Amino acid sequence: MSYFHDVSDPYSFLTAQVLGEFCDRYSVELRSYLISGPPDAALPDPAAHQRNALADAARLARKQGLVVPRSTPPDRAAIASAEARLAAELQSPDFAGIARKVGAVLWAGQDIPKGPTIDPGEFKQAGDQQLADWGHYLGGTFHYAGEWYWGIDRLHYLETRLQELGLGERHPPIAPPSEPRAEGAAKQGSEVEFFFSFRSPYSYLAFNRVCDLAHRHNAQLILRPVLPMLMRGLPVPPAKSSYILYDCAREARRMGIPFGRICDPLGWAVERGYALLDHAEAQGRLAEFCAAFMSGVWSQGIDAATDRGIARIVEAAGLNWDAAKPKLQANNWRKRIEANQARLQEIGLWGVPSFHVAGQSIWGQDRLWAVDELLTVQG
Repeated sequence: MSYFHDVSDPYSFLTAQVLGEFCDRYSVELRSYLISGPPDAALPDPAAHQRNALADAARLARKQGLVVPRSTPPDRAAIASAEARLAAELQSPDFAGIARKVGAVLWAGQDIPKGPTIDPGEFKQAGDQQLADWGHYLGGTFHYAGEWYWGIDRLHYLETRLQELGLGERHPPIAPPSEPRAEGAAKQGSEVEFFFSFRSPYSYLAFNRVCDLAHRHNAQLILRPVLPMLMRGLPVPPAKSSYILYDCAREARRMGIPFGRICDPLGWAVERGYALLDHAEAQGRLAEFCAAFMSGVWSQGIDAATDRGIARIVEAAGLNWDAAKPKLQANNWRKRIEANQARLQEIGLWGVPSFHVAGQSIWGQDRLWAVDELLTVQG
């Protein structure tokens, strides 16, 4: 099994905190790599990505009972010292323990503990190359038997696999997946801005769940569709696209959401879908239409670029196709989408699914528990 560690990454810091317990639990040989961090092509907005990672890692650490990283990233000199220290320990049987100690002082703004050091350059280059060759781009990531597991968010999948193979006793996962609570009192006047894209499979996984969550809290749900990243001129490397589909498939299986009969709506199909947003909203069926579109293209293989396909989606949403068809020629949807994209940038995020609630920005379909906490009256 291989583990890729990015010293400058707060998610890698969280993973390092549980790495020792993981190694103690399972009969696997762990080979650790240092990496430089995600390639530029994987980060459409590096500054926004870093801000979100710091806030999100802190939120996740509190949820999982881990040490919370500080809100500002370590400086370059401190990162270089930590890399030199860990590069000298890559082959150590106690790498997990050393990585945890080094990460703890690095992310607390303290001096790196004394010990052997070595120039990390060639080790990071080797780690970067191996990560790319095997088809991934993030730190804090495990690779086992051809499959990827990112950070503590996906560690439970790896634990389940190892337990099923008889490589460790059946324990509750170190970092179990989190979902919104079944109960909770609503704050008066709450609202949730939900940014999504018809081409985002993660948006599809989130859509009905956030609708249910807002309904349970009696919160106003503001739907803000945006263009897919590729249609906004933002890069999506092949390794990222492949991992997203694989990860969505296992997340869908875990949550019992139909997924896998896919007809990619990139381009014309997305535009046709967005052209009908105003019509669906005027009929009081906006949420139903968005849900039907994403369900159609991500689980039913419907080609929304054709009249036959979009008609099936329209009718599944409880709308009349004959009334909707003329609206496909509309162009006013572009102003709506552009305004949503500007709002997404304003709240400090770049991708979807994203949420803005109680003055906080949250990214990811696996952070609905955080949305739930912000909507719930405390105390």
